[in-house]
Amino acid sequence: MSRLRNEENRADNVKARLLVLDAMRYADSEGELAVQIACAAIETRLLGRSTRSFQVPARFEEKAGAFVTLNTHPDGELRGCIGYPQPFFPLAKAVEKAAEAAATDDPRFPPMRPDEWDRVTVEVSILTPPRLIEVKKPKEMPTHVTIGVDGLSIAQGPYRGILLPQVAVEENFDAADFLSQACMKAGLLADAWLDPATRVYTFQAEVFAEVDPRGPVVRRKMEAARAGH
Repeated sequence: MSRLRNEENRADNVKARLLVLDAMRYADSEGELAVQIACAAIETRLLGRSTRSFQVPARFEEKAGAFVTLNTHPDGELRGCIGYPQPFFPLAKAVEKAAEAAATDDPRFPPMRPDEWDRVTVEVSILTPPRLIEVKKPKEMPTHVTIGVDGLSIAQGPYRGILLPQVAVEENFDAADFLSQACMKAGLLADAWLDPATRVYTFQAEVFAEVDPRGPVVRRKMEAARAGH
């Protein structure tokens, strides 16, 4: 009976998070605008082009978390990913700053060269505010993480790590794997999510990505979320 209740609670939690995401939903045109802002910021930093001004909707002036991911094209290898999980900046500014940093300041990669620009695609993730997972027993943590719905943010002392929702889908992680990978991203041991001192947050994201460099922008769908995986 308790297992059935847990499954029902989990389904209710997933539904609630999807409702939050649906309520936040940005129009396709707004997602395309976010990608255009990211591209313009990179072109200004990387190619020395004049700063472009954009007429943005009011919600782009509201504070929101955002990440910009750069992938090589056509092989799809990660080339940079930087962002702000907390809503520190207005959305337009968060996208702009994240794009500049993803291209030139991601410590995992050398700064992008101008000749690479035509061989990368730009992806913008607009985030909901992080929400702390609270459990009585740390081993219950995976039941509060839904692949295809949730991203993870890990914090323990000075250590921080974040993985976007699409990472778990792309890498075919289950919830426990996803937690372990997020811990390692933070510089912690893989099982650090079992440590009561580790704070684990979930968040959701709307993701908009170029199909090819400076090409059409599409909304990425997390198929696992809608399939209930």
